[in-house]
Amino acid sequence: MTMQFNENRLHEIFSQIQNRFVAVIGDVMLDRYIWGSVTRISPEAPVPVVDVISESNHLGGASNVALNIRSLGAVPVLFGVVGADTNAKELRSIFEHERVITDFLIEDGTRPTTVKTRIIAGSQHVARIDYEERQQVSEDTTRRLIDRLENHLSSINIIILQDYNKGVIGPDLIHQVIELAQRNGIPVLVDPKYSNFFEYGGVTVFKPNRKETEDALKLRLSDEESFISSARALRERLGCEHVLLTLGEKGMLLLKNDDSIIRIPTKARKVADVSGAGDTVIATLAVAMASGADMTEAAQIANFAGGLVCEEVGIVPVDRDMLYDAALGRLGVLD
Repeated sequence: MTMQFNENRLHEIFSQIQNRFVAVIGDVMLDRYIWGSVTRISPEAPVPVVDVISESNHLGGASNVALNIRSLGAVPVLFGVVGADTNAKELRSIFEHERVITDFLIEDGTRPTTVKTRIIAGSQHVARIDYEERQQVSEDTTRRLIDRLENHLSSINIIILQDYNKGVIGPDLIHQVIELAQRNGIPVLVDPKYSNFFEYGGVTVFKPNRKETEDALKLRLSDEESFISSARALRERLGCEHVLLTLGEKGMLLLKNDDSIIRIPTKARKVADVSGAGDTVIATLAVAMASGADMTEAAQIANFAGGLVCEEVGIVPVDRDMLYDAALGRLGVLD
């Protein structure tokens, strides 16, 4: 099933975005890029010597989800953990520039701020250097995150749990967030990773990608039948309302709470870079749902958004106006 929006309905959804508050709970990261050139090999070892030309810092992980929410015009409320270090200061500076609320970040001096440094020479990705602590955050840190969320639930329209297996998202936090959300009638959307994959019982939307699903279910997703059966297996095991499988070039498959299947083909016209597409999809899905879109409409809009960012090089947030035009078919995205 493929649906196309009429302008009135799309305008109705987009007109509700402003002042919608979306909580993002997860692993906050700084993405650092070192750009350079290689003209020689080191005499000390058979490795390239990179002459640095420039460096740039960007929001990554749950931070990038928050940035996408802001770019769409909604209000992201970010809950996460940073270290007591210069990288945390750099993150806060970028957040301030991008107008992302950081009042609910926990500073933990026992852990470094997660930083992924990519060294790129010309168009070649030479190496990546990770500063991180993947051990679970302390019980005290989890309690502080939950307390801050609970104290501000009255202003939250929807919650995203964004896991990258960097230690913020754990079983205790997951279960407490879901319980709080259910008690207050707040939808919970999940972008899972392998470690906590089956901890998200009872959430509103469970959104794994193809590889995550294959790893968790220990099977290969090779055709339409396997896509559908795996989505049903996930929904049955988790007791969630909806499962949204993202399948790369195969688009998306939505299994709804009424057991209907919505097949959504990919909308990227020319794929340049898939980096950050998953962040954009979950952010757009949440914003659309918070703005009154039903599940099918929200998945369609999120699919348009994922297609748009795949046409850009590097991790970039979705642009609200381009998304609106794409959903209307003005850029030739609709069939």
